[in-house]
Amino acid sequence: MMSLLPLLKGALQPAVDYALPPRCPGCGAIVGADFAFCLSCWSGMVFLGEPCCARCGLPFPHEMGDGAECGACLAEPPPWDSARAVLAYGDVARTVALRLKYGRRIGLARLIARQMLRQMLRHVGDAREMPLLIVPVPLHRWRLWHRGFNQSALIADHLGRLTGWPVDKRALQRVKRTAPLRGMNPAQRERAVRGAFALAEEHGFKGRRVLLIDDVHTSGATAAACARALKRGGAAEVRLLCWARVLPDADVE
Repeated sequence: MMSLLPLLKGALQPAVDYALPPRCPGCGAIVGADFAFCLSCWSGMVFLGEPCCARCGLPFPHEMGDGAECGACLAEPPPWDSARAVLAYGDVARTVALRLKYGRRIGLARLIARQMLRQMLRHVGDAREMPLLIVPVPLHRWRLWHRGFNQSALIADHLGRLTGWPVDKRALQRVKRTAPLRGMNPAQRERAVRGAFALAEEHGFKGRRVLLIDDVHTSGATAAACARALKRGGAAEVRLLCWARVLPDADVE
């Protein structure tokens, strides 16, 4: 019976596509395949990568040499070992993130995970000898109850399935309820999340390499608070991976 399922799916797919054609996650235009962006949205997306700051992933205008860090990281190193994002925060990246988080389009978590995978393989290096533990940035229990899901946890689950790496969604906890960070400046965000994260007592991270997953990197205050908690718990390194990153001077609504 199981062997017939692929044939049945293939036979029904044209009818499904006719009734419910695949649409661009950015603008809703009809596209040729699921999770594909239309040409207009794709051309407006700014993918991030090398050359960039080895610590925070801030794009450099030209190659600066291996291990080069930006001035901000040299002046005040963040608590994570490195941070990367798939896209610069812009119209398409924002639309996808908001549709997942507030529009309950949870299928977008798989799209984000697939795009993250390519960035992740460059970001973490060779993890065969010591696989990374994937840990999503947690929500406070009341916000989780209100929303019904944690978008970072959904992304982490898909990444775990794609890589075979373990996912731990319970070790890192949000123990303090904070106001929404949107609209706060960096200093206000840092104060708001101070003491907001802790590790579950029964979990240990001694010597573990952790891949911390979040949807959007704005000021980095939330990720920094999470990284500090993980390092206090013994994590050997914490690498941050996000869907989108707000670049300096970007207009964030």
